[in-house]
Amino acid sequence: MFQLKANGTDAKTEIISGFTTFLTMVYIIVVNPAILSAAGVPFNTVFMATIISAVVGTLWMALFANYPIAIAPGLGMNAYFVTVVTTQKLDYTVAFAAVFVAGLIFLLLSLTPLREKIITAIPHNLKAGITAGIGLFIAFLGFRMTGIIVQNDSNLVGLGNLHSPEALLAIVGLLITLIFLALNVKGALFIGMIATGIIAFFTGELKFTDGFVKLPPMPELVFTNPIHAFSDVISHSLYAVILSFLLITIFDTTGTMIGVAKKAGLMKGESLPNAKQALMADAVATTVGSVFGTTPTSAYIESSAGVATGGRTGLTTLTVSILFVISAFFAPLVGAVSGISAITAPALIIVGSMMIGAVKEIDWDTLDEAFPAFLVILAMPLTSSIAIGLAFGFISYPILKVFTGKWRELNAFLIFIAILFFILVAFLPHSAPGYFCYKEGNFNLEKDDYFVLKISFSRHYRKG
Repeated sequence: MFQLKANGTDAKTEIISGFTTFLTMVYIIVVNPAILSAAGVPFNTVFMATIISAVVGTLWMALFANYPIAIAPGLGMNAYFVTVVTTQKLDYTVAFAAVFVAGLIFLLLSLTPLREKIITAIPHNLKAGITAGIGLFIAFLGFRMTGIIVQNDSNLVGLGNLHSPEALLAIVGLLITLIFLALNVKGALFIGMIATGIIAFFTGELKFTDGFVKLPPMPELVFTNPIHAFSDVISHSLYAVILSFLLITIFDTTGTMIGVAKKAGLMKGESLPNAKQALMADAVATTVGSVFGTTPTSAYIESSAGVATGGRTGLTTLTVSILFVISAFFAPLVGAVSGISAITAPALIIVGSMMIGAVKEIDWDTLDEAFPAFLVILAMPLTSSIAIGLAFGFISYPILKVFTGKWRELNAFLIFIAILFFILVAFLPHSAPGYFCYKEGNFNLEKDDYFVLKISFSRHYRKG
């Protein structure tokens, strides 16, 4: 079913890769409810909606696209959702109506050749830049999550306290995993996470104070009548909100899929086979998730950790989706493990180092090809946004081609995408990923309105 032999893999490798991907992204089922609670959404509602959307999207990816790319609610979009609710003083059900409408538009676009054309329209050098940029992004993420790199008032970022328990655990975990890799141990990333978890348990960092098993709450529908969703959008004029969700999710997912697929060797020339079904997974998950109470989904860059372990087919993502179902019954266990960033951060840092190798494919001797790719690589980690990194590259690419007299290399579709990205950067609001905010604790909207807005709009991560 998954064509394991044709893809040069086996069932054991795929299942281990699924566990690896799951462990690097499972934090979302704890983080997403914590962030959306700032918009008044009940924790249990978001908890179940996050799992449902992740299972639906990832299962679709497994069964219909046969790719090792997992789907779940995207970070950044949840912070933006909180911003929309608080600034426009909306009921969260109205904001979810906007997510639902955006999801339906995703579905319609995914049924057309448009989203597939986006993939083929991205020049080769930009594709290489996307892979390298995602690599830097997730490596920076790993350092940031564990406090090895922290905010610095004079220099934006700086070295953190390496004597802190989390930083020490991450460094030890990184060394252990690197040794496994150097010795060519199969499944080194996954084994490294297990070893780090064991150390965390015996050093007192990992605690299971709430037990291991808990019956999940029953999922609830945020709204039951789709017609009311459209009327809510029209009555509150949420058109800009829908456009924001639409553009950021489309390009964020597309960029991630290209980066992960390229790392896995799944690209055929400049195209991604079966791209329509892969993109449909994101669209279906967003639509379903909005009905149960979560923000738009996205392809997860953490999927590259599973790819680095050998994942090449939908069996990897089938494993991920099954583990998400199981996690609904093991919320205390999952919450305890996902709360220790040092367990998964080493895998992200190492995979980032592997993906940066794509820079060798960039034509550095041709400025109009190299500089847009450089902007993509630089902007992704610095803005914490794959979509914004793509925007910088797509906007600069046609400008340089025109002024170097190579405008004939452009096509109407490429120019159209550049215009969309210009709209995204110049006129639509942006928000930084929200899980850094979550690490500082829960929000009280009545007391901390300004604090929530500061987090949502700031490009820096401030403690509060």
